[in-house]
Amino acid sequence: MKTKIEFPETLTEAIKYFADADTALQFMVSIRWPDGNVTCPVCKKSNAAFLSTRRIWKCRECGKQFSVKVGTIFEDSPLGLDKWLPAFWMIVNAKNGISSCELGRALGVTQKTAWFMLHRIRLAIQSGSICRFAGNVEVDETYIGGKARNMHVGKWKAIGRGMVNKTPVMGLLERGSKGKSSRVMLKVVKTVRRGELQDHVRQNVEKGSEVHTDALRSYNGLAQDYVHNVIDHAVSYVRGHVHTNGLENFWSLLKRAIRGTYVSVEPFHLFRYLDEQAFRFNERKNSDAGRFIAGIFGVIGKRLQYAKLIGQAGSVVATT
Repeated sequence: MKTKIEFPETLTEAIKYFADADTALQFMVSIRWPDGNVTCPVCKKSNAAFLSTRRIWKCRECGKQFSVKVGTIFEDSPLGLDKWLPAFWMIVNAKNGISSCELGRALGVTQKTAWFMLHRIRLAIQSGSICRFAGNVEVDETYIGGKARNMHVGKWKAIGRGMVNKTPVMGLLERGSKGKSSRVMLKVVKTVRRGELQDHVRQNVEKGSEVHTDALRSYNGLAQDYVHNVIDHAVSYVRGHVHTNGLENFWSLLKRAIRGTYVSVEPFHLFRYLDEQAFRFNERKNSDAGRFIAGIFGVIGKRLQYAKLIGQAGSVVATT
């Protein structure tokens, strides 16, 4: 009788664990169909025969064949779960992220393949929570993009050294309380004008909450719905419990990951990198195995096609 293998706690253990095709398949079956009833993705009937030689199912009702990958971010990928699952483990547990070059070397795939894998995984860990923040909430904004001093002298003289070519990002941070860690919510915004910033706050923060911002005039008017505390950074950075230091610390983590690991991120893809960093921050108190389990359920019902990823016209992404 085969001895049951304990679920991995480290990356090394995860690689060994998922290297066994049957173990990896059984794991994904437990994620896809936790009640044990394998359901056909076409007719939605639970009457399928397992073809062990190919590790797929054939529906007895409609005759369609399907694998455990169908209906997940892994669909249509020629790579096996022995590569996908360790890759997932790596990205959710890498504090500063992992580059496509590094992942490609680790898995033995091309950089292009690894880049596509990383973006699929970022889609899986994208937060779909509808819970609104409450209590003490910090609100701040930052800019992501290349530094003018890194440009050719002729280019920055033409466009200037300001915020040109930088992408504004807005962040909300709900401070932790007893038994609850602080968590963040991020969004790429078009501008930092009053309408857009305040709409985002009102959509995601419960009325009556205590909101802490800097002295940016775009936040003027929040006092109508919130206890609005303002800290003027020209004067001080902390006044009692009024500050935005939690978000300032998060921005430093985000920028360290982008500049140190990814080097350059196109504005078109920036929101995916924000999802990745927000997930790791919100799950930071969890164990490596816990973060993996928390993220892996997100693979279901999502699909990202390469044409859509690179912005090719006419491409369609199917999600549920």
